[in-house]
Amino acid sequence: MKTAIIETGGKQYRVAEGDVVFLEKMAAQEGDSVTFDRVLAVMDGADSRFGTPALEGTTVSATVQKNGKSKKIRVFKMKAKKGYRRTQGHRQPYTRVEIKTING
Repeated sequence: MKTAIIETGGKQYRVAEGDVVFLEKMAAQEGDSVTFDRVLAVMDGADSRFGTPALEGTTVSATVQKNGKSKKIRVFKMKAKKGYRRTQGHRQPYTRVEIKTING
């Protein structure tokens, strides 16, 4: 099975053809096709290629399935004996993509 390591949104992801991956929010709409050209490595069984830092001419094609927000997390701050308490919520935006092909 052919797998690749891509970098997007300041993070690295290991992907294979047919995978559904949750990435940092991208400026793309549902149904759009996106191409990741920052491919750090490609592994295909015993054959592995690694870039320094990225492989030239290698791309990963994907289709955007959904833009959304993850579950809400609660952030609670408190200072002991001072009467300071603060609760804050946060929902991290994401983009769900399906990996179509690994080229190169």
